[in-house]
Amino acid sequence: MDRTEFNELYQAEYIRIRRICLGYAGGDDSVADELTQQVFIAVWENLPKFRGDSQLATWMYRIAVNTCLNYLRKVRRQREVRLEPEFLKDSASEGEPSSETDQLRQRQLQWLYRMIQELTPMNRTIILLELEGLPQKEIASISGVSHTAVRTRLHRIKADLQKRMQHEKF
Repeated sequence: MDRTEFNELYQAEYIRIRRICLGYAGGDDSVADELTQQVFIAVWENLPKFRGDSQLATWMYRIAVNTCLNYLRKVRRQREVRLEPEFLKDSASEGEPSSETDQLRQRQLQWLYRMIQELTPMNRTIILLELEGLPQKEIASISGVSHTAVRTRLHRIKADLQKRMQHEKF
């Protein structure tokens, strides 16, 4: 694959990869940007090793998940776990939503990121890939669990999130 083809691949997959990284980063844009960059560097470096056993996008998502999990392990080892990402802190910044509806949506999104952060790494992987709209069979391939297990976990994760949301006051 030459640089032009890689640039096309980058353009096609950037948004999805970044959203996956953003989910693992708990909504921290700077961490998500760094993780996304690491993913695409790893993709570029490992393209010659791609065997074609799966779709290229599936292989890239697996690299993204592994990169993010490695980041979380590193943070945990260094005891630098941030309890509250910057975007969740109260501030009167220019970027605050202007309408009441936007503010509610922002609070709900922040809540969702907090809840995703509380999931196990495997469940976090599964729900983030589901939120990206990937087919469950592809999620199973990326996560290394059976399709049935993915369906079961998704059902439980969604039920748990819905139950928590009913008790949350926004």
